[in-house]
Amino acid sequence: MSSTEATLAAETCPVCATAELVCGKWTLLVIRDLAGGCSRFCELERSLAGISPRTLSLRLRALEDHGIVERNTYPEVPPRVEYALTEKGEALLPLIDDMREYGRRWLQAECAEVPAVAVA
Repeated sequence: MSSTEATLAAETCPVCATAELVCGKWTLLVIRDLAGGCSRFCELERSLAGISPRTLSLRLRALEDHGIVERNTYPEVPPRVEYALTEKGEALLPLIDDMREYGRRWLQAECAEVPAVAVA
């Protein structure tokens, strides 16, 4: 599928459009972590072990641009910035819950059966 075809599919198919929005690496995990309430950048960075600050910043900005996340800046010294889900972002939580349930029901046993690969 060409990029033009993918763009057209995302524009006309609700499933494609949603996948386009949430399937970026780390995106669903950022949303999952914000489900518990407001978080600061450093809290998200800690909870998402392995994410680079640049990637986290880009994901938060993209989610903010799509109206999924809101950024609140407080005029304090030092400045405090918190991120929270918007109503549109909270509407994605049932999707994450369904994915969690699917993983528990259908994938957890498979993950336990796959032998770990030794790293030398």
